[in-house]
Amino acid sequence: MQEFLLVIHRDLTSAHPKPSPDQMKEALKPYQEWVAGIAAQDRLVAPPKRWDVDGRVIRFDKQQEQIQTGPYAEGKESIGGLFLIKAKDYDEAVALAKGCPIIQYGAIVEVRMAIPPVA
Repeated sequence: MQEFLLVIHRDLTSAHPKPSPDQMKEALKPYQEWVAGIAAQDRLVAPPKRWDVDGRVIRFDKQQEQIQTGPYAEGKESIGGLFLIKAKDYDEAVALAKGCPIIQYGAIVEVRMAIPPVA
C-alpha cells in the first residue's frame, strides 16, 4: 500500500465562496460519513485537518524575498482540509477521493502520492 495526500481546495475568501456556508452545512454529515468509510476500510493514515483561512506565501522575486498575505499562491482556491490515506495505486486513491461530497458544490480534491524519504 502507498500513502496518498488528499488536499481539499475550495474558495474560502471571495464574496460568494464555493461551497457556500449553507452547502458546507449540508455536506458536513456526508463528509463525516465519507471519512468514516475510509477509516472503516483501514485506509485512513492521518485524520482530516482544517486550516485557517489566512496564511502567508513566501517566494523570491528578482533576488528579493517576498511575503504575501493570503492562503494561496495563485487563484481563489485555498486549502480547506487535508489528510493521508492508504491505497494500492493512484486509481484506487482517486476512486476514494471521488467520493468527497463537497466536490458537487465546487470544491476540488487533489491527490498526491507520498514519496518515501531517501535513506
